[in-house]
Formats: sequence, C-alpha cells, structure tokens
Amino acid sequence: MAKAAVSGAEQHETSVVSGVDSERLIEVYRLMYLSRRTDDREILLKRQQKIFFQISGAGHEALLVAAGMALKPGYDWFFPYYRDRALCLTLGSTVEDMLLQAVGAAADPSSGGRQMPSHWGNTKLNIVSQSSATATQVLHAVGCAEAGRYFSRHPEAAEHEGDYRAFKDVVFHGDEVVYVSLGEGSTSQGEFWEALNTASNLKLPVLFVVEDNKYAISVPVEVNTPGGNISKLVANFPNFYFAEVDGTDPIESYRVFEEAVAHCRAGNGPAFVHGHVTRPYSHSFSDDDRAYRPKSELEADSLRDPLQKMQMFLLREGILDAEAINRLEKEVDEEVRQAAERALRAPFPEPASIPLHVYSENYDPARADLQTKPAQTSDTQERTMADLINACLKDEMRRDPRIVVFGEDVADCSREEYLREGLVKGKGGVFKLTAGLQSEFGSDRAFNSPLAEANIVGRAVGQAVRGLKPVVEIQFFDYFWPAMHQMRNELSSMRWRSNGTFSAPAVVRVAIGGYLTGGSIYHSQSGESIFTHTPGVRVVFPSNALDANGLLRTAIRCDDPVLFLEHKRLYRETFGRAPYPGPDYMIPFGKAKTVRGGKDLTIVTYGAVVPRALQAAQKAQREHGIEAEILDLRTLSPYDWEAIATSVKKTSRVIVAYEDMLSWGYGAEIAARIADELFEDLDAPVKRVAAMDTFVAYQPLLEDVILPQPDHIYQAIAKLMKY
Repeated sequence: MAKAAVSGAEQHETSVVSGVDSERLIEVYRLMYLSRRTDDREILLKRQQKIFFQISGAGHEALLVAAGMALKPGYDWFFPYYRDRALCLTLGSTVEDMLLQAVGAAADPSSGGRQMPSHWGNTKLNIVSQSSATATQVLHAVGCAEAGRYFSRHPEAAEHEGDYRAFKDVVFHGDEVVYVSLGEGSTSQGEFWEALNTASNLKLPVLFVVEDNKYAISVPVEVNTPGGNISKLVANFPNFYFAEVDGTDPIESYRVFEEAVAHCRAGNGPAFVHGHVTRPYSHSFSDDDRAYRPKSELEADSLRDPLQKMQMFLLREGILDAEAINRLEKEVDEEVRQAAERALRAPFPEPASIPLHVYSENYDPARADLQTKPAQTSDTQERTMADLINACLKDEMRRDPRIVVFGEDVADCSREEYLREGLVKGKGGVFKLTAGLQSEFGSDRAFNSPLAEANIVGRAVGQAVRGLKPVVEIQFFDYFWPAMHQMRNELSSMRWRSNGTFSAPAVVRVAIGGYLTGGSIYHSQSGESIFTHTPGVRVVFPSNALDANGLLRTAIRCDDPVLFLEHKRLYRETFGRAPYPGPDYMIPFGKAKTVRGGKDLTIVTYGAVVPRALQAAQKAQREHGIEAEILDLRTLSPYDWEAIATSVKKTSRVIVAYEDMLSWGYGAEIAARIADELFEDLDAPVKRVAAMDTFVAYQPLLEDVILPQPDHIYQAIAKLMKY
C-alpha cells in the first residue's frame, strides 16, 4: 500500500525492526491513531446530537491496520464488519468519508445517508456494501471468491457484453484474495460454518478474520463459544492456513497476515486468522459496558490497549521521540477536526432521492419492447412448463457465459466420472428442470450446493456483486426460510443501501405450492406475499409453459434480483403446454394476460389458481350465462394495476383468487387497492377466494377443503352476481 507522509513528524533513518521498516511502523501508528481519533470525534458528535448512532473500532486497530497493509485495495475484495474502521482507513477510505456517513450526508460515498455509521462500502477499493446483519457477509465473500476463480478460468466470460450493469467492466486477477471479517460473537451464526465448509471444500482464497474482544455486546466469549476459543473448534477444516495472534501487536499481526495472504494467493485454500483484541469502549454509544464488566476487567484491558503499546514500542525502539509523536498526533487531530467541520456542512439527501435505486435504473424489465412473439418453427410439439424452463436455461447459458446454475441436486451428477463412463443417467434436479445443464456446460457452470439454503442465496449475492449471473434453485419453497435472512436483508437491499454503487442481480428459482395430493405441510406452502412485501426484489409467478419460458428469460436478463416462483403442480400439467418459442422469446414484467374475456365479473388470479378459475368461469357460463373475465397477473411485483382497473371498470364486480391463506395473503393488497381506488366503479363488494387460515394436510380429502378449488370460485361468482 502507498504510505502517507508523516508531515512535521521527526523521521529517523530507515531501519528494520522485527522485519518491518521504521517508515512503515510510523505509518502503522498514524493509521491506528487516526482510527481511534475518528471514533472519538464521532462520540463527541453523538453527545452533541449532531449524529444519530456510533459504534467504534477501538481496540481493534493494530490487527486491522496489519490486515490492510498485507492486502491490495482495488485488487483484492473486502467484506468487512462494523469494527473495521482501521482497515478501511488503511485501504484508502478517508475520515471525511466516514463522518459524511455519520451525519447522514448526501455525499456519503458508502450509502448516501441511507445506512448507519461504520457500514462501509467503496467501489474503487472493492469494499462491498455492508449491512447490519452479523455473519451474512461471510457467504458473500465465498461467492465473490468463486466468481473471481471462475473469471480466471473463463476469461471469455469477463469480456462478454451483457445486458445488465453488473456484467460490464469486469476486472479479474488470477490471485485475488477475498477478505471477510466478523466479531467472535458472530461465529455462532450458521452462515459462518456454512462459509467455512464451502471455502474449505473448494479451496477458495477467502481470508476469514475473527476479531475476538471477548464480548458479543454483553455476552462473554465462554457463553458464546464452547471452550471459549473459536480456533480450537475450526482447526480440523482441511486446506486452511490457521493462525491465532495477539491482535494488539501490529508487527506480529502483519507477519501472520502476510503468511495468510500468501497461502490464499498461491491457490492453497482459505485462511483463518483469529485475533485477540480489546474493546476499551462500550459495544456502541447506546451500550454501557459498566453494567456487565467490572472495573478490574476494564483496567486489565487498558493495559493491552494497542495504541498505547504501539506508542511505547516506537519510543523504546528509538523510531520516534516524544516530540515527534506529539507532532504526529496533533496533525491527525487537526485532520479529523477539519473533516468533521466539512461533514457537518455537507447537504443532506433530498427526499426526492428516496425511491432511487430500489430497482435498477439501467434496465427496465417492464418496458413494452421486451414483448416478442414466439418463433415460427417446424417443431410444433407442445411442451410442459418443466420442458420450457429447462429450454430457457440452456438457451441463456449458451448465450451468456456468465450464467451459473447451482442448488441442491441441480447437477446431473457431482461425481463426473460416473457421467463420463456412462454409469449413470444423471439427475438434474428433483423435478428434472436442470437436467443436462452440467453435461452440456460443465461443472464450473452447473453444480450442486450443500444442503443449506442460506449457503445458496448468500453465495449468489457475492457472485452477483462480483459480476456473475447466478441462477440458483431452492428445491422447495417450504424450505426457503433458512435463506430468508439472505434474501430480505442482503440480496434485496444491496442496490438501495449502497445508493446504487453495488448491485446483486441474481435469479432465485423456487418450486412452490400445493394441490399435490399428499404434499402435506412441508411440500405445499405458499407465501409469496412475504416477498412482494420486500422492496428491491421482482417476484414472478407464471401459470403456463409459454409464460414460464418468456418470463424466465426476462428474469435472467434483468438487472434486479428476481424471485421466480414455479408451481410444482403445473410443471407437467396438460393445461398450458406450448411449443418451444425460440431462444429470444421474452415477456415484460408487470403485464397481466387476459386468459378469458368477459363483461359481468373480473377474476384476478395467478399460478395454479388460473386453471381452476377457468373451470369455475366455464361452469358459471354454462349454468347461468355469466361471462367472467380472468386476468392472470403473471408477475406479482410489479403487477399490472392498469389491467386490473380497466377490467373492473368494465365489469363492476371482482374476485381476487389466490392459493395462499385468506388472511394477510397477496390478494388482500389487490382487494384493498380496488376498494380504495375503484370504489365508485363497483356494484358489489370485493370478494376474495383463498385457502383456509391453516396448514395444508396430507390427506387429500382435507387438502381439497383447505385449498381453493374451482367450486369455491364458482360459488363466489354466483354470490357476487346477486348484488
């Protein structure tokens, strides 16, 4: 790293102490002191009520300056956590950058005033936008390392001209290292262990740094970690470089980090550095550690303060004298003071900026020109939804070398020799939707993941940030919940929280829904409303083969995260089959389809309820002459309000039918908006038809009663027409 000049400080002749030259040692102290004084300035501003939150990196400075000096900003990649102020300063972030975030200024380079202080992010330095969640970032680091390795093996992928911003200007290095850090308390999170597992298995160049200050807020290390030492618990992971170090000693820490980085750069696998540091300040300004730490413990920690230890080292070794240290510290104090003054004068964000970067401004998946017609070919064989989803995946993987597909059981066979020798046919997913992908595109592009849903989505975040286009599969919606943290707090918010400087346009395919005749509680769940309630994610739910093909292609080419919901019952239904529409067939998001025209009543629906609504409408016409219009929404976020409003104004009656539970389901929002904005156009109340507010039972007799059936919709039609 480039060393900043120590202007005004006495500089002695360059000498080497413990393998580190004196100029570098002076810079170490300057950065450590700069970090501490920035913390102190933020604490002062919080007391003056000029900022709104403060959390410090005090006590961690020596370890983190050493880490920053051993790595390459803008070359390596960084997924730090909130204590990593000293690391970011060492890499090249400025005090003003940090204080702009503290005051919530529009010019805050990390988030534009959208995130708390100490939530780092810098595109030039490859510091990826950090969230408040603990341990989620370790899986992102694993995904980022996978993407870096992929580009080094497939340089043609980096040169590909993609459709989305994340695919442009990808720079890769064959020996880049991915740094990720977390507090010792966060090692209790499952994602931490999932990340170690994958990094070890794949020998990825990930540098895991555990900063152990003995507390997770008020929880001491022995309560958090069996035996009180995380290094002993992880020691048997293969392919790792392991080191446990006094993190208050920057020289020893630097030596360890140099070895760890060299291990990673050489392709030998990941590294794990466990640094023992101190926490001289409370967890955050909102915490008072005197409530749970005795005075004697605090005093003992003060004797290990890395700042004081480094200052005494410089004096003892004759590198700087007291006068030179005083001058250096005064310069730093003035630098921090001036940065604070500039930050306090900085303009705040305009309220008009709030909606910016919820979704991409570079690619609108709802634009009309995406609508294409199916290609005319001699192949008119009608294919199932499963067939056309598989066809779309193959088309897009042929078109774009940055697309990778992974999940549980998605590969044909992880033991490639079995495929080569013709010993097995290959699986390709429990529903066979990814069959043949590994065989055609290789194991770098279609592969199995561990049985861990957070692992799948978390790695996808890191891959997408780094420039790949992951299309991942969650085998059953019912088991999505371990990945919910990654989906809601990480994938969806990446663009908005970084003020548009980072994005993660991944596609998450999920098999969803019931009507399986024995699917029971854990293979029949719906729950799409939870994700339509999540800003930043597009939610797609096709009801037939042609729509599935066209919408999946739009999803893959989209610049936003997309949750692509595939109803299991519809995969191979006779309903909705269609010929292959060609490799460029697309359907824009937010455009409903009129499945059946009518003048008497509107049914708004989607997914597996579409064919059931058709049956009900046909019966209503046969028996009562009622002409019901059916709108298939196709995409749930965005959804086609204009089509709904046009139909309701025509028919004056409306049923919203959906498979999820009646209460708090997706259809409730549609019904509420109709009642709110179209009340004067209605001749009857808005009616909902949905599942019972219960779980789905195994016994088919019970399942038929629980889920909405054609007769439920038919009865609703008849009732509504009596008004």
